[in-house]
Amino acid sequence: MKRIRCGIIGLGMMGKEFASSVMRWAHLPEMEVYPEVVAICSGSLKEADRKWYSRALPTITQMTTDYRALISNPEVEMVYAAVPHHLHEEIYTACFKAGKHLMGEKPFGIDLNANRSIMDGYKQHDHLLVRCATQIIFIPAVQRLGAMIEAGFFGTVFDVDAGFLHSSDLNPDKPINWKRTIASNGAYGCMGDLGMHVLHLPLRSGWRPLNVRAVLSNIMTERPDAQGNRVPCETWDNAVLLCEAEDRKGTRFPMSLRMQRISPGEKNSWYITVKGTKGAAHFTTKQINTLNYLDYRNNPDQAWSVLDMGHETSFKSVTGGIFEVGASDIILQMWGSYFYELHHHKPQSTYTQCATPEEAVLSHHLFTAALESHETRQTIPITFDRA
Repeated sequence: MKRIRCGIIGLGMMGKEFASSVMRWAHLPEMEVYPEVVAICSGSLKEADRKWYSRALPTITQMTTDYRALISNPEVEMVYAAVPHHLHEEIYTACFKAGKHLMGEKPFGIDLNANRSIMDGYKQHDHLLVRCATQIIFIPAVQRLGAMIEAGFFGTVFDVDAGFLHSSDLNPDKPINWKRTIASNGAYGCMGDLGMHVLHLPLRSGWRPLNVRAVLSNIMTERPDAQGNRVPCETWDNAVLLCEAEDRKGTRFPMSLRMQRISPGEKNSWYITVKGTKGAAHFTTKQINTLNYLDYRNNPDQAWSVLDMGHETSFKSVTGGIFEVGASDIILQMWGSYFYELHHHKPQSTYTQCATPEEAVLSHHLFTAALESHETRQTIPITFDRA
């Protein structure tokens, strides 16, 4: 197997998820390449993180508080940057200049100008594999949904409803963190944090938003800081976007998108409903192993069918197909996709490719228009930078 030596910048939850995926790489028996983490970086580099990563990944030879030291390390070929949004522009562009392949966290820049700067750097080093981290598309039922879209199961799509809902911020006494401040999270609020999860499948399917009418909500306007003082929450908790979208054939249809951090009754739920002239489908992570669909052509009663999936992953796993799939499994699949593409210089298939920088660009234009729509209470056309 070919070894790809990796560095992690940002040692929080997602950094640990990548480390865990590396530890479980033997779950993907057909992979011809494997990641080896040799360097880690955090601005604080807490002793607890030193111990956890050292125990988990004995291949680590560099621990640093300076990301520049990591990306200048000749042993590092690829970087996973799991850092707050305000650091994306500086760190991503530095990785390009250092010749490092990159998996970056969404939204690929704190705002549209930062994203343009990142894309300018990327275009100067487009031999590098650069992708945006989002794992939802790798759920087996969502993979099946993608195959149905490719096969034309739905006929002409005339309505799409997708969203990512959770309730982790429902408690008004939850301490404030970086996602609640514009300086570190950006003006997009929940859209920047959750939006690529919602948009990855629609954008990959060629459903491009043309305009948007957005309603944004700052529900919890203050939270306690580390000292217990109540301080302002500056970012949007919830976003509801109604778009006029267009498919690759030029057919237009409504597409509604929800990104909500405060959604009572939702633990961490991603969902999508697709309606077309020949068929329809609905999926939610609340029933992660089932796909509901309607086939109008063969079932005139329009009775819903329920397809039970299981662990039918795109990148073969040692886990039996009859077992259920979970969050750590689809994160491992995302990383399998990234390193498969890095090794083979092409993705396995359309719906097994990680989110691209170009798709992140589309999300920025949508979110920027959504901010203007909310401010003006008008429907705002979406104009895109040329690729």
